[in-house]
Amino acid sequence: MPVSESSSTATRSHAHHSGAAQFSTAANVFSLLSDPTRLHLVWSLARGEADVNTLTEASGAARPAVSQHLAKLRLAGLVQVRKEGRRSVYSLHDGHLRRLVTEAVNHADHMVTGAPPHD
Repeated sequence: MPVSESSSTATRSHAHHSGAAQFSTAANVFSLLSDPTRLHLVWSLARGEADVNTLTEASGAARPAVSQHLAKLRLAGLVQVRKEGRRSVYSLHDGHLRRLVTEAVNHADHMVTGAPPHD
């Protein structure tokens, strides 16, 4: 079956020719998400915006580490930040990234629990 027939509707709506720049950029995203703490932070933000204190509590990582990871994610354009008084509130602005992380964690859940694969 050709790739276009097995792709989801969301994937088909972005028909284009991927080249070296797209693959390099995608590999960079995967590289950033390969760290468990950064993945946890992005997964938490996929569920809604949060400040550093909330993300620190959710991830179980030390606050300085969370701040450093968020800075890397922000510089890479994967998360955005806005000021709310003295608080910095982080969010995802990209549905593609939200779906990517959600699917990766769901896939991992199947691998860990032994649940059968599905579409």
